[in-house]
Amino acid sequence: MAIYQKSIGAVFDDVDTSEKGLSKPEAADRLEEYGYNEIKEKEKASTLQLFLETFKDAMVIVLLVAAGVQIALGEIAESAIIFLVLIINAVISVVQTKKAESSLEALQDMSAPEANVLRDGTKMTLAAKELVPGDIVFLEAGDYVPADGRVIESGSLKVNEGMLTGESEAVEKGIETIREEAVLGDRHNMLFSSSLVVYGRGTFVVTGTAEQTEIGKIADMLSTAEQKQTPLQLKLNSFSKKLGIGILILCILIFAVQAARIWFGDSNADTTTALLNALMFSVAIAVAAIPEALQSIVTIVLSVGTNKMAKQHAIIRKLPAVETLGSTSIICTDKTGTLTQNKMTVTDHFIPDGSSGSLPDNPENWSTSERMLVNIGVLCNDSYINKDGNPIGDPTEVALINFANAGNGDYEEIRDRYPREAELPFDSDRKLMSTVHEIDGTPMMLVKGGPDVVFERAGYVLVDGEERPIDDDMLQKFQDAYETFSEQALRGLAFGYRKLDSTDAAITHDDEYDIVLTGIIAMMDPPREAVYGSIEESRKAGIRTVMITGDHKITAQAIGREIGLMQQGDIAVTGRELDDMTEEELEDKLQSISVYARVSPENKIRIVRAWQRRDVITAMTGDGVNDAPALKQADIGIAMGSGTEVAKDSSAMILTDDNFVSIVNAVGVGRTVFDNIKKAIGYLFAGNLGAIIAILYAVTLNMPNPFTALQLLFINLVNDSLPAIALGMEKSEPDVMDRKPRDVDEGIFAGGTMKAVITRGILIGIAVIISFHIGLGASVEIGVAMAFTTLILSRTLQTFAARSNTQTAFGAGFFQNRYVIGAVILGFALYGMTTLPLVRGIFNIPPEFGIVEWLYATGLALASVIMMEIVKVVQQRMSR
Repeated sequence: MAIYQKSIGAVFDDVDTSEKGLSKPEAADRLEEYGYNEIKEKEKASTLQLFLETFKDAMVIVLLVAAGVQIALGEIAESAIIFLVLIINAVISVVQTKKAESSLEALQDMSAPEANVLRDGTKMTLAAKELVPGDIVFLEAGDYVPADGRVIESGSLKVNEGMLTGESEAVEKGIETIREEAVLGDRHNMLFSSSLVVYGRGTFVVTGTAEQTEIGKIADMLSTAEQKQTPLQLKLNSFSKKLGIGILILCILIFAVQAARIWFGDSNADTTTALLNALMFSVAIAVAAIPEALQSIVTIVLSVGTNKMAKQHAIIRKLPAVETLGSTSIICTDKTGTLTQNKMTVTDHFIPDGSSGSLPDNPENWSTSERMLVNIGVLCNDSYINKDGNPIGDPTEVALINFANAGNGDYEEIRDRYPREAELPFDSDRKLMSTVHEIDGTPMMLVKGGPDVVFERAGYVLVDGEERPIDDDMLQKFQDAYETFSEQALRGLAFGYRKLDSTDAAITHDDEYDIVLTGIIAMMDPPREAVYGSIEESRKAGIRTVMITGDHKITAQAIGREIGLMQQGDIAVTGRELDDMTEEELEDKLQSISVYARVSPENKIRIVRAWQRRDVITAMTGDGVNDAPALKQADIGIAMGSGTEVAKDSSAMILTDDNFVSIVNAVGVGRTVFDNIKKAIGYLFAGNLGAIIAILYAVTLNMPNPFTALQLLFINLVNDSLPAIALGMEKSEPDVMDRKPRDVDEGIFAGGTMKAVITRGILIGIAVIISFHIGLGASVEIGVAMAFTTLILSRTLQTFAARSNTQTAFGAGFFQNRYVIGAVILGFALYGMTTLPLVRGIFNIPPEFGIVEWLYATGLALASVIMMEIVKVVQQRMSR
């Protein structure tokens, strides 16, 4: 049996202790056996290890080899640039990884620093980390529970366990044994480490410390939860390996062909110099084919996305989350504080004359019963609003004074008019609270409590200002009203009073009978207003929303139906029902389950993994410690800004406004960011493909090399950075939120990107080849200069075509992206520098290369881009 199912005596036997606690020698022995009551961190990879890990990428390895060859050949400047770019990428990666390692540290910070313990029969204070199983611990309001344990004494003890269960209400704790199986939130005779005592006092025997506590189990799940790679990371890693191998093979083949021609060609040539030139050219091809700034460009575009998301109240902690959010198919969301407002609110009431709903706006129009109901709710109440305007006290009682204030019945004015003379505090046994006041000259005991208890103790009922003996018909009306509230997942409290002879007379529990029943107030944690529209908007975007909550099933279902989350045929299951399901049964029902209630942290991870097994990108929202493992396990964890630090540190994204609609807005930004990353990638590889086509053409036909190694490196410098970054600033495509989420198996060149790369690459390659042939008519030097000019200008102008795979530059708004215009102008300016008298010789541009040759080369570059746009128009018309 579990500890909560055992009697106190049996628990004492299990942990070998007594009501006098442990002796100091016993405690010392157990401390040696169990260790300190603190959460230990798993060993982490060192900063150096993380740094070196970044150099395992296939494209990075090829670039390192190329840079090494360049150093050997004396080309120090080019290799230095490559090394600098790779080191910057590595540093960024390490910083992002280090930021993600603080969740366990935050969990440790939640531990109570000290505890009041019984040792050798004497009460003492010691460091909470020295607690061991068998210790007897005393608690008062304001204390953090320092370990897990069984309650052995309770004086109206209430504990906030929201960080573990997700429930906003404090839980009453008692000593009664629970016979049946119960989920964590229903174990009312247990206390859990790091929860907060908000009311009363209590004593418990420690049954679990450190990793044996519920918090410890969460820490273990945090350390073992998988760090998922994003779809983009997976695709880029896969593509990098293939590209790296392909480029190595290509370079080796080109070098082999050229070496063979040198070896078996003109015997008068300087073979060594020619072979070194061929080797240098092959290395230049590798550098030209690999966009070494790709990782930096992706990082920069993601960073731009984080700034846009910040404006949507979404703070990104891990850059790849921007792209992941854009491909999300499932959002597993908590209820309390995420879909709801996380504050109890009075939504309805019932009085004997049948009135319900909201009170009249003007208190002068309140009936006697309504006025008495408000007065009891305010006076028989310990909550208040502090000078900063923040409510203090039990959420249920706070809801009652807010109810009075909303009806213009100022709660402070009511309390000043009718001061409290005596009280009987609430306790979980009788489920009542009573206070004594003089109301308009009449001494009264005001009572609030559970409807079933108040109904049993009622002798009269207040109807139209008149006290009448209660009969079965009237009692049935109250019962029916209470059942209606329950069916709507509303929490009901009953209110009444009893007249006294004097306010000076002492009251006892025996006086809480013959109550004059006044009415019922019903309350709930209401949904956020914006949630209704965001659920529907996410559905239109192909995103399924699933509620995962620690709340009761009937409450969760009611909220789910109200906000439109539960559709026809959808079902709700509890954590216990989930535990009884096999993986196959869960797989069969997964698609129809929209609500999970009374779930544990283990349940949450299981649900996330079940969706992930279907190869869909899964997001998880949450705010409590209990959410942290699932936040880490999910493809993207989304924490609430008002949540615990543990949840925030385990997440990839934080919502500063705790608003579910911000997730949907951020999805739109994420989809746009991924579109822009694909545009940048398409731009880079289309330009590289054009260069490779021209080179292969020349090598195949045994023609001179169309470019020098330095020219290729310069083209990379001009075209592989700023234009690609500028494309990352593009606005959203018109259909960005009308598409279904991207398939997890979809490659980075899917969705028309590969077709665009090949089309644009071929057009650039053809333009360069034609320009090369025209130039060869004059001389090899002119041919090389014209090929160089055509390639750099066509790649620069291609930036306009790369703005969209479907819209032309004018259709997308020619001047909408000023960064693209700036990048093109700068590209032309940098090219212009190579034609200056003192510089052109370095770039193999001969004096004979003049305005006519430049016009030919520029015209061909412009023609290639115009053809790219014509292809789009033709494709659009064919698709219609």
